[in-house]
Amino acid sequence: MLVERFDNLFDFLADHPQDHARGTSLYRFVEGLANAAFHEAQPEFEAGKKVVIGELGSIVLPYEKMGAIDSIDLFGLDELLMFSFYYRNRGRYARAADIGANLGLHSILLSLCGSKVDAYEPDPAHHEKLIRNLALNGIDSCTVHKAAVSEKDGTMQFVRVLGNTTSSHLAGAKANPYGELERFDVAVHDIKAIAERVDLFKIDAEGHEAVLLNALPIEAWKRVDAFVEIGTPENARTVFDRFHKTGVNIFSQKRGWARVESIEHVPVTYKEGGIFISAKPVMPWQA
Repeated sequence: MLVERFDNLFDFLADHPQDHARGTSLYRFVEGLANAAFHEAQPEFEAGKKVVIGELGSIVLPYEKMGAIDSIDLFGLDELLMFSFYYRNRGRYARAADIGANLGLHSILLSLCGSKVDAYEPDPAHHEKLIRNLALNGIDSCTVHKAAVSEKDGTMQFVRVLGNTTSSHLAGAKANPYGELERFDVAVHDIKAIAERVDLFKIDAEGHEAVLLNALPIEAWKRVDAFVEIGTPENARTVFDRFHKTGVNIFSQKRGWARVESIEHVPVTYKEGGIFISAKPVMPWQA
């Protein structure tokens, strides 16, 4: 299979962060190869077999449909870029929090890169499969929480989007959720308490990211970094204003992970890539 030939994929990607913006020649080329490779491997995933994922070796991730999205989509190039960062920084981050853990792919790969992980997933169906996938991969350094994350402990309403369960979210996080919806209460954990015990966040909070980032005191960023997906122009503005002139930097994929200097540098949708927040002067792509 083509995917088995990507034996230096993550080192290659980590060596070229300046070319990670969507639309670059490198991005388009690698995206085409990766999409073909992971779709070719779909029968292996469907059979529950191990599939080689670059330098991280073999993993098991049984194929799942999640409405319009399936588990093959979890290996999109933007995700692979994050995996390359985990790989390049293995040993740097002792403990990570995977907020919006879904089926557990990030939790698995963070664990393989040496981090102990706290995984947060409020959807009961995804939570069950997350636990199964960790067990299938022999991961015993990940603690799973059947909960969402917000600005305080408590209970909030969760909106499951049946047509695309990866788009499910805490009520109010998205203005006009579409399609058939289910609503139910979920436990919510305070991000401030989580930040006291981790040094890396992966935040895929489906519109709730601005609330989370506003809740963390600036002082916390002396000890924690975060990958964040931005969902709306409003959240982009809120996040930019939160960190502007604080000494905490935003690095933007749409700029090849260069530091954000103006609001125009912040992605306003996942289609423009993610951001990395850190008090470090540069994003640590070099070992």
